[in-house]
Order: sequence, then C-alpha cells, then structure tokens
Amino acid sequence: MSSHFSDVELRVKALESLLVDKGLVDPAALDTLIDLYENEIGPRNGARVVARAWTDADFRRRLLEDGTSASAEMGFLGRQTDKLVVVENTPGVHNLVVCTLCSCYPWAILGLPPVWYKSAPYRSRAVIDPRGVLRELGTELPDDIEIRVWDSTAEVRYMVLPERPPGTDGWSEEQLGAIVTRDSMIGAGLVGVPAGAAP
Repeated sequence: MSSHFSDVELRVKALESLLVDKGLVDPAALDTLIDLYENEIGPRNGARVVARAWTDADFRRRLLEDGTSASAEMGFLGRQTDKLVVVENTPGVHNLVVCTLCSCYPWAILGLPPVWYKSAPYRSRAVIDPRGVLRELGTELPDDIEIRVWDSTAEVRYMVLPERPPGTDGWSEEQLGAIVTRDSMIGAGLVGVPAGAAP
C-alpha cells in the first residue's frame, strides 16, 4: 500500500508522534507554530511587499534602496531581515538567491525555506550552473537573459522583486499578492497569471 506522503513527510510525522507520546511536545503548540509560519511569518508577507512595490513607485524605490526599512514599514521585522537587500528582475536580468555556506534566508518575510534551498546540490550548483538549476526547477529562460546569483550570508539576506506579469493592470494589491510565489521571490520561478484570472 502506497502513501501520499513523501519519505521526509513520513519521517517528520513519526518524529512528531514520538515527541508527543513522550510528552516532550504539545500538539496544540505545534499547530500554533505551524500556523504562525504558514499564515503570519511566511511567503504571504513577501507577496504583500512585492504587490505594494508593483503598485506604488515610491515604495518600490525605497524597497530597492533599503529593503530592511521598506519591509519594516509594512511591519515585517526580524533577525533575518536586519539587512535585507532586494534585487529586481527586469526584461534583461533574472536574479537567483542562494546561500552557499548554509541556508541563510529572510524568514520574517519569506517564511520557512524550501527543502531544496537547503540542499547541498542546490547550494553548490546554483553558482556554477544557475541556468541549468533553474531549468530543473521548471524555469526556462531565454539565452539572452543575464542571470545574476546572490549569495546570502548571516549578515545579508536577499529577496527578488519579480517582474509584474502583463495583463495585471488595474489589479489590487490583494489580487497581485495572491499570484506571487515564494519561489519567484527567491528567483527560482516566475510570476504568472493563472488561467481564467481576471481583475
């Protein structure tokens, strides 16, 4: 009988059950923590920042000049955003974020890092073959687009301001925020408009 859970998910569930059975972890506290990272500290925060930058030119300028202060204007503060640098994708430049030493990541604004971001293959190959890594992640870019790789550290965290997709004129910040993905703010993906989406 097969499970719809991956091996990693099964191991996490087994570990959680063991910790709960031994009385070391309160299931309600775990649920609260998970909800916090999924709904309050997570990619939705970054998506709101991106949507604001797409609709407010002054905010966009402040965000690119000082990502820490601009994100703090929206209430997104944290140790991992002490020095947040935001880099902008353009028609000719695509940015990709990696942390080659470990997995430094702006949690307060992007939530928990994806498993692949922390993996040794991503951390080493993103610098050597960014175009190939992007292709493997499902993002195919034309050869004439320059790819810039930004290496996060304990002192500086990076976030990508993705390009606003065509066909979104007149959309509200809320509507725009709903189409921004975590991967697009790392540079591993692009923002697209879902089929049938309308302002």
